[in-house]
Amino acid sequence: MDSNLQRRVQRYGWDKAAPFYERSWLAQLEPAQSTLLDFAGLKPNDCVLDVACGTGLVTFRAAALVGGGGQVIGTDLSEQMVMEARAAAAARGITNIRFERMDAEELKFADGSFDAVLCALGLMYVPDPEKAVREAHRLLRLGGRATAAVWGQRSKCGWAEIFPIVGARVQSDVCPMFFRLGTGQALQHAFAAAGFRNIATRRLDTRLHYDSADQACEAAFAGGPVGLAYTRFSDETKADARKEYLASLEPVNAGAILHRRAGAILHQS
Repeated sequence: MDSNLQRRVQRYGWDKAAPFYERSWLAQLEPAQSTLLDFAGLKPNDCVLDVACGTGLVTFRAAALVGGGGQVIGTDLSEQMVMEARAAAAARGITNIRFERMDAEELKFADGSFDAVLCALGLMYVPDPEKAVREAHRLLRLGGRATAAVWGQRSKCGWAEIFPIVGARVQSDVCPMFFRLGTGQALQHAFAAAGFRNIATRRLDTRLHYDSADQACEAAFAGGPVGLAYTRFSDETKADARKEYLASLEPVNAGAILHRRAGAILHQS
């Protein structure tokens, strides 16, 4: 897929997904997000960048860790995600945080601006993730830390069939090469090539639980990366895609709708 087209698909797709995102994924992503924050080792007064922040699930937690003397900036390609995050920050009265719409490959900050850069399950959507990792390296101060989490290899991901199911019903691949960074040593190699040293990794193997088929389908179709394509389906196509998706989950089901995730997490010290 052309990189500019991929960015548009991601931007407007996540705009569509924003209203469903937190209720679909808040509990499901918590283990990976908590591990990422543990790796990051944020300290009071740190200045932190959260790339591909979505509605701020990690950003708000980072802001609490750095305290009033620190600052956290969340960036996302989706305007709607940024608006939701800004509204949440205003409602909570949080003053050490701000959100900006920005491309992960072209972050508008000066070199050495941050003590830590985070990216929680967003790097897989970037057309050139290696460029985004180089941007993270550029923005870190001496001794700074970058931490990223990605979905693991396709065979370990129970909801992986969402992509070919939706891709068969649209004109272009909705998320090309999504699982590349979670396969083998790809993420480690990307960080090393960007100039990172002291790279540490951890792989998670967890299950995503949903109480019903409807909840699982909402998360996968409406609240995730295929949101734009899904909004353009007819009711008949939606029903057909949901049926096929639920059938694809049967091998990983154990009495409930279950998904399995593996992730890789890296940092610089």
